Formats: sequence, structure tokens, C-alpha cells
Amino acid sequence: MDSPKEIALHYSGIAKSKASLTVLQTLLLGVLAGLFIAFAGVASAAASSTVSNPSIAKLISAAVFPAGLAMVVVAGSELFTGNCLLIIGVLQKDITFLQMLRNLILVYIGNAIGSALTALIAFYGKAFSAFSGQFAVSVLKTAAAKSAMGFSQALVLGIGCNILVCIAVWMSFGAKTVGGKIAAVFFPIMAFVVSSFEHSVANMYYLTAGLLAKTDAAYLAAATEVGVDVSSVTIGNALLHNLLPATIGNIIGGMLLVGVFYWLIYLRKSEKKTVAQ
Repeated sequence: MDSPKEIALHYSGIAKSKASLTVLQTLLLGVLAGLFIAFAGVASAAASSTVSNPSIAKLISAAVFPAGLAMVVVAGSELFTGNCLLIIGVLQKDITFLQMLRNLILVYIGNAIGSALTALIAFYGKAFSAFSGQFAVSVLKTAAAKSAMGFSQALVLGIGCNILVCIAVWMSFGAKTVGGKIAAVFFPIMAFVVSSFEHSVANMYYLTAGLLAKTDAAYLAAATEVGVDVSSVTIGNALLHNLLPATIGNIIGGMLLVGVFYWLIYLRKSEKKTVAQ
């Protein structure tokens, strides 16, 4: 396994590779990552939807959700949150700021498409009907909580999330085997789910799934019966109360508190030394 310094030194090639992808490649790889993360969201919610103890339900969900990032890093795709580490390439002058921005915008769009597609598959495939509709109740409860969140709360939780996601991606770069990569991503991702931090790409699925589930009378009745208030589940609330602040928080957590920090720790001195020589 590579050391943290070796990972930092190798990231130059990773950043250049990501920046050199065509528009179509970047977009399609973004769609795949959105699918992977959203499928993990479907599975983790299904696994925990019938568990009455909240902490045990959260733990079960957290044990399943890392499958999403495992697919991203092993199968190969482009995830917005992990790509916040591209700031390292910018600071090293391996890629330009505009190249990073191009990648992040295209990947974000692709992630949104993939996440929405998964929500559509789950909804029209009647997956939410599982467990006598308890899965649908869980979907609506999650969407309602996220849509009712305050801007600052979602932003701060987004910071915490992408510190852990980028650490997971960083660790996966150091692993030499498929098993090592999966093991590397498991615990940081499990920690962010257990902690209820906010992941913008995962939320693209959760919020879309909630908006779709709200249109089904049976799902809505089941949620209302157990006291779930879905009035907050609107497109406006989803975007302004969650997705926007969570995205900003993810950028701060991933770029500043992981990417910039590791650049300062491992690469800034070596850059100065090269200039001096």
C-alpha cells in the first residue's frame, strides 16, 4: 500500500487523466457514478426500512451504503464529491482551474442524471412497495427530513460528509488490490452515513425518490398514517434547503479540508524546492 505522501505524488497523473477525458466520456462516467451511488442508496434504505430501532437501522444502512463508492473506485466512474480532490492538480499546476471546473460541472450533471434514472427505475419498478409499503414510508421520511433542513445545517453536514468521502477515495488510491480498495472505502463511508452527514450525489437520488413517491396515493397514505409530514417534499425545498447547501459543503470539505491540506502537507515544500533548484 502506498503511503499518504506517495498518494499525493501520484495524484498528478490521476488529475491529468481526469482532465483529459472528453466531454462525452466525462458525462457518461458521471452517469455511471450517479447510478452506483443511487443503487447503494436504494439497497441501504431497503435493508433498514423495517428496523424499528433508529440507531440499529442507521447502522445497517451504513453497512450497505459503501457498496456505492466501492463500485465507483473499482468499476471506474466519475463522482463529483471525490473529484473535489482535483484542486491538488490545480495547485500543482498539472491542470488548470478551468479544466477542473469543466470536469466538476460535467460530472455533477452526469451524477444527477444517473441518480434520477435510478430513482425512476425504483419507482416505476414498484421497488418502494416492498415490505407492505414500509420501504416507501422510509423513502418519504428521508426526503421530508432532508427537504426541511436548514441551509446552514445542510452546509455544515455537507462539509463533514466530503471530508470522509475524499479520505475514502484518497485511501483507495493507496491500495494495490480490489479487496484493498473496497476495504479502504468501507469505514469512512460507513462513518459518514452513521453520522447523518449530507452527500450531494446521494441526495440527488433520495430527494428525487421522495418526490416520485409522493405522487403515489398508496405510498402517501402509508406515510401519513405513521405521522410522516411530507409537506416539505417539494422541488424548491429539495434544491434550496438541501442540494445547494450540501453541494457547497461538499466542496468546502473535499477541496479545502482534504485536497488543500494534503497539498500543503506533502507537495508545497517539494514544489518550492524544485523552483529553488
